[in-house]
Amino acid sequence: METLQQQRKKASKPLLWIGIGSIIMAFAGMTSGYVVSRTTLVANEQWITFALPQAFMYSTIVMLLSSAIFWWGKRAFSKGNKKILTPSLGAVLILGLLFMWLQAEAWGQLMGDNIIFAGAQSHPSGSWVYAIFIFHAAHVLGGIVALIRTLIRSLRGCYTVEDYHGVDLTAIYWHFVDLLWVYLYVFLSVMR
Repeated sequence: METLQQQRKKASKPLLWIGIGSIIMAFAGMTSGYVVSRTTLVANEQWITFALPQAFMYSTIVMLLSSAIFWWGKRAFSKGNKKILTPSLGAVLILGLLFMWLQAEAWGQLMGDNIIFAGAQSHPSGSWVYAIFIFHAAHVLGGIVALIRTLIRSLRGCYTVEDYHGVDLTAIYWHFVDLLWVYLYVFLSVMR
């Protein structure tokens, strides 16, 4: 008979995928709303076009690098290199925090260019960009929390080559928010 812990472990990955599916649906709705608003407001000449801050491009590079390090560290650990997991998780965490800092820099640049989220001076195009990126940043923040928990458990020696389920779940989620960021960046770069 399975223990409660084994049952939770067995259910965790399908639940993660269901959560990811829900997040995908939410972002599909947001990007669809962006397209509809843009199409409607361009016709009425109420849509402004502005360049995305360069910090968003740097954010993309940081996220791709963090995903590559996570993939490499998890793979090396699964093949028996027990010393690589903690440093790779630490590097991914630092890059995740750098991503958030770059996002704040980009938002500061947008505000400096008078592209604001809401209020009398706001434009729908700027508001959509903020909404999409803030919603993504909230999900990255969730990934950072998971990374911190996974890193602490790694420091305590909770993972073995035979059982690193928590690392696997965190990696799936982190790669997802990485790919989601790339999609959003490309989408908004193309849909100006």
